[in-house]
Amino acid sequence: MSVLRRPASRPSLRRFLLLGILAPVLAVVGMNTATLYVQALAAADTAYDRTLLASAKAIGEQLEVAVDQGQPRLHSTVPYSALEAFEADNRSRMYYKVTGFGGEMVSGFDDLPASRPDRGGPGVYAALVHFYDDEYRGQEVRMAVLLQPVAGFAGQGIATIQVAETLELRRALARQLLAQTLWEQLLLLGVIALVVVVVVQRATRPVRELSLRLQSRPATDLSPLPTAHAPRELQPIVEATNAVMARLAHLLEDQKRFVRDASHQLRTPLAVLRAQVQSARRHDVEPEQALAEIHTTVERATQLANQMLALAKVEQLRQQGDAPVTSWDRTLREVALDVSALIAQGRIDFEIATVPAPVRAHEWALRELSRNLLHNAIQHTPPGGLLAVRLRVEAGQAQLTVADGGPGIPQTQRARLFQPFAVGGGHGGSGLGLAICHGIVQSLGGRIELVNREAQGQVRGLDACVSLLLADSP
Repeated sequence: MSVLRRPASRPSLRRFLLLGILAPVLAVVGMNTATLYVQALAAADTAYDRTLLASAKAIGEQLEVAVDQGQPRLHSTVPYSALEAFEADNRSRMYYKVTGFGGEMVSGFDDLPASRPDRGGPGVYAALVHFYDDEYRGQEVRMAVLLQPVAGFAGQGIATIQVAETLELRRALARQLLAQTLWEQLLLLGVIALVVVVVVQRATRPVRELSLRLQSRPATDLSPLPTAHAPRELQPIVEATNAVMARLAHLLEDQKRFVRDASHQLRTPLAVLRAQVQSARRHDVEPEQALAEIHTTVERATQLANQMLALAKVEQLRQQGDAPVTSWDRTLREVALDVSALIAQGRIDFEIATVPAPVRAHEWALRELSRNLLHNAIQHTPPGGLLAVRLRVEAGQAQLTVADGGPGIPQTQRARLFQPFAVGGGHGGSGLGLAICHGIVQSLGGRIELVNREAQGQVRGLDACVSLLLADSP
């Protein structure tokens, strides 16, 4: 049973931009919210601590020193004003305790925990007062401890005044501050998100327009895209797309021309072969002569078809990966041995000199390159002429020179001979040999040129020079 798989989601440029912008903004807003909340709590604690201190001072102002059994003793009267600040709100409760000069209980809640100066940290108030958090009767409270100097006719000393407040009101205020802060930050985040979405949409609009423009084009339209109104960031993409379209247009044009020329070239030998067969059936010529003519035509058609296949195979070399290391000198000598019968038939004086030349290329390509160059040189070398093949290594390159003894090539025809079906001179041929050589050399990153060899102002032959990079060269 086959299971349908959902295609993997493709990365989105808009999603990446939105996440890339909104995620840091969200993190900053979150940190800012936490910071504002902590600062608001600190400000609320400072404000309510001031109220606690005011109550402690109000109690301290009513302290008196009296004589009790011959000893100075502290008396406390708690005014209503010291507690009215907390009675306006029923959510908080207040406790107090006054301790005398010797630590004796004076007034208030005697079970209120004793003062612990070690719990209070540095504050914004005088050194005689400190604040800390504590627990009383199972509730968390905020404690203010005031050391109040008291003097009178009976004596003087330091009284300890403790005022504790439950945290309901503070926590309610903290929740209110948090809610207000969150709403403000959420509103800010929404505005930022809206702005980012609008900006990203506008920024990616040229990309979508470019995509729609490409999709709406006919399949045969390879004209370049306009670059005048494209944003600076899209210029490299548009230029690269135009370069690809130009290469495709050039490739299609070459294919059309190749098919047109190939059909014409194949039509001619087939028409000749048909005429020769009809002539032989009518007994216009002797059977032996008719068979010889048919054989010659079939050989030429076969050679033409093989060269056309070789020319098509050259294009495959450009798509292949790294080629293996091949000994060019060994391949060259094998090809020379293969065409030795043609050299002997043409009574050509043949010389070959090679050195070890490893190059990175497929053996088929080197063999086809060497064979076409030698065939071309054999066709243009007159009987008794010299055909010299030299392979040497120089400056990190393998350099092959095939020197024939023919009439050379005019300057006007030299570049055109590398095109398919271009024929020079009067030696016939399909005109594909040099085109194949040119394609192979280009696919291997080399260089090929045809140079007339002159002596005393006269052309003595043609040198076909090919340079390929050695396999161990950078």
